[in-house]
Amino acid sequence: MTPLALAQLLSLYTWFALAALLLIALLIARFYQQFSGEKTHFRWFFVPIVLFGASVLRYNSIDRIVGDPIGEIAAGLSAAILFILSLRLYRQMTHGRRGEPPLGGGV
Repeated sequence: MTPLALAQLLSLYTWFALAALLLIALLIARFYQQFSGEKTHFRWFFVPIVLFGASVLRYNSIDRIVGDPIGEIAAGLSAAILFILSLRLYRQMTHGRRGEPPLGGGV
């Protein structure tokens, strides 16, 4: 197995692991939306999954490991969208919850 083929295999494997983690984040956002009634826009988590997948496919199709502008733009855009979505979900889930007592009253 050549180093390029190994890199392609590992990048595909990494994408599947990343897609599974992003799917878990999507399900957390969906769960929070269902039980809190607040809109979380959980469907937007599909965008980073698709963009990361497009980046991996692009790199695997051109037989290079790095240096492709289209693949790098797709990965960077996906990372930026994921950062914004994650930060927004975090703030939405924790906003106004600092001073509240724990469930059960607290002493």
